[in-house]
Amino acid sequence: MSATRRQVLARSGALGAGIAFSGALSELFAGTATALGHSGYGPLVPDPKGLLDLPKGFRYRVLSREGDELRSGEGKVPGNHDGMAAFAGRSADRHSGRVHLVRNHENRNTATLAVPTVEGLTYDPMGKGGCTTLTLDERGKVLGERVAIAGTAVNCAGGPTPWGTWLTCEENEDKAGTNGYTKDHGFIFEVDPADPHRTGAVPLTAMGRFQHEAIAVDPKRGIVYETEDAFEKPFGLFYRFLPNKPEGGCGSLRAGGRLQAMRVPGVPDLSTIQETGATFDGIEWADVPDPLAAQTPIRLQNFGPKGITHAQKLEGCYWGGRSVYFVSSFARSAEGSAADHYGQIWRYDPDARRLTLVIVFGPDTDVQLPGESPDNIALAPTGGLMVCEDGEGAQHVYGVTRRGEVYAMARNRQNIGTPEEPEWGEFAGVTFSPDGKTMYVNCYRPGTTFAVTGPWRR
Repeated sequence: MSATRRQVLARSGALGAGIAFSGALSELFAGTATALGHSGYGPLVPDPKGLLDLPKGFRYRVLSREGDELRSGEGKVPGNHDGMAAFAGRSADRHSGRVHLVRNHENRNTATLAVPTVEGLTYDPMGKGGCTTLTLDERGKVLGERVAIAGTAVNCAGGPTPWGTWLTCEENEDKAGTNGYTKDHGFIFEVDPADPHRTGAVPLTAMGRFQHEAIAVDPKRGIVYETEDAFEKPFGLFYRFLPNKPEGGCGSLRAGGRLQAMRVPGVPDLSTIQETGATFDGIEWADVPDPLAAQTPIRLQNFGPKGITHAQKLEGCYWGGRSVYFVSSFARSAEGSAADHYGQIWRYDPDARRLTLVIVFGPDTDVQLPGESPDNIALAPTGGLMVCEDGEGAQHVYGVTRRGEVYAMARNRQNIGTPEEPEWGEFAGVTFSPDGKTMYVNCYRPGTTFAVTGPWRR
């Protein structure tokens, strides 16, 4: 939350305790475990080590911190820890309890802790972003940590595929010769968590060149949904990629496909929709004229007389049940949106071609409690959501139960400001182990990866 917005909220009386939250939560959690019967796991207990506050009975371990040496000997652990996912070890691996944790590094060209370049895994030697992987044993002990892809730029989020790979997204659209880069950026790359050299550093160009944020894959149709977090008006679009090989498999997306953008008839800007449950039928998908954006960014291209639908801060994206869900972290009219909000979650049902506004977030009475700017988001084994907060003030991972109860699950205690003016880095990359017993989450700055265990309810 910017200082300007904080001041505006304070004057309007919007700052205070809790969260103004509404939504059709039963839609979100269809097919998941029974939700918590009450709001969370109790109050957060201050951490004497000053790293991570958790409810009583929960514990954390620090798996990795920026600046430490990678166990592979390839260099130092990069900074700016962002999107992340956990994958079970391969069935052929006799250590069946192993977990591969793939982690993005949202490094720009000014980063001081770049992802080390590795032969066969580097796209552009001048790019400082990429991914690293941690391999954990059945007890959660770190066995290895290595570079998975390097030479990319501003790797923000991404998403897992049904065939067990990670799609890492560049939130950047600089072209070769810009900001020191030697190749065009703004692509998605596939990463094999167990064997990164199997996937290498190959851009999936047919999936579009734009400021990517996250993806979700329809496991039945193989369609990949993509969000765009564009910083200036016109804001980003919501896309789908129709692969030429919908059956999937590692490397299948290199075969190309068709990129389309969502059009909601009569709605040029999603921020104008404010009521949860608002539903739009007959959603259309328009072919992207130039997916490589050779001359013009996609969001500025001509989609014909009907236009196209934009939204500010399109971020988290995930598949649940029979639908894809995507997040708009906030919208600010002062920055060009048609209306203001503090966070939305949308649901698109491809069978019905129906779009529904499911959740609206917003601060109520205490800015120290969670409730605005949802970012990375994940379905939890508890039968609800875990959401990473990305604003100012205190930063939380917070949960949302099926009943609409919002509770703080974790609070970052690492002060990156001063004692007089404290500042806390955002959370990112919340995800769960394949057995559902461990929550992994990143602190963006200083880059820290945590494993959280405790009495999770099912």
